[in-house]
Amino acid sequence: MIKSIKTISLLILLPVLLVFVSLIIGSSQNIGMGELFHHITLELGMSKDEAALQGSLHTILWQVRLPRIVLTFLVGASLASAGGVLQAVFRNPIVDPFTLGISSGSAFGAALAMLFPVMAVNISAFVFGVVAVVITYLVSYAGAKTSIVSMVLAGMIVSGVFTAFLTVLQYLSDPYKLQAIVQWTMGNLHTASWQKVYTAVFPILIGLTVIVILRWKLNLLALGDHEAMAVGVNPTVLKLILMAVATMITASSVAAVGVISLFGLIVPHISRMIFGPNNSITVWANISIGGAFLLLIDDFSRTVMPFEIPIGVFTMIIGAPIFIYLMRRNAINWNS
Repeated sequence: MIKSIKTISLLILLPVLLVFVSLIIGSSQNIGMGELFHHITLELGMSKDEAALQGSLHTILWQVRLPRIVLTFLVGASLASAGGVLQAVFRNPIVDPFTLGISSGSAFGAALAMLFPVMAVNISAFVFGVVAVVITYLVSYAGAKTSIVSMVLAGMIVSGVFTAFLTVLQYLSDPYKLQAIVQWTMGNLHTASWQKVYTAVFPILIGLTVIVILRWKLNLLALGDHEAMAVGVNPTVLKLILMAVATMITASSVAAVGVISLFGLIVPHISRMIFGPNNSITVWANISIGGAFLLLIDDFSRTVMPFEIPIGVFTMIIGAPIFIYLMRRNAINWNS
């Protein structure tokens, strides 16, 4: 009981602490906690200060930093949760949300919308991310069933094809659009806004809710299909639901901020190292640690230098050494 209370407290306090840290630091201006709480009371209508309300700092806090913080946490939580779900479904520790070709499909969709503005960039990225997963499933489907190995291989092929299409679009684009495409494929949060939050929040929250509800059944999938059927669970239907949900929240995240590499691979391993293999706990840990960890990385990306470095670059630089360390320490069975 005491251990569970400590776990819940840690998972709640860590994101809350980082939210406050993210609000008070920035490339434009750092503020103290007292000044932050003063602006919070102003926003809630608990005090009055017309000069502060009309000031630039108030606008920076609530129209620039806060939407970025909310979007960053949502994306981090969704990518980490999707990674944890897919690793449980595939029973493979090296699977991540982009294994099924979601990132390359979404990147191609975004680039296509930038060159030919028939639809919004985020909608096009979402649509092509889903299309990539559907193609992956159809390619791997044979003999009235699909195997885990064939789906992973099909995802690699589909990802390569969409990456090739993206390269063609980059070759055909003018220098200005090429720069926008390249920045988007590296992941960026500097264009975060409340509009992007409103676009991404509903599919992400719906997906995370489904994962939380089904978190107990993830442990059954980890045991194997026969064990799951023995207790009355249809593993095929459950896997399809979880894969669809993981696709939805990943595509929504990629559509909102671009491609963030390795994040969905690393965070589930960190959660398991801290809280163990029980998915009923690591599902909550992935949401908390995923959102908090991406917030921490974003704070570095926007404050460590005078100019902002794309967050996808930081996740790759930080994620690769962490993954190598985890691989060496836990002796991951690559053939599992």
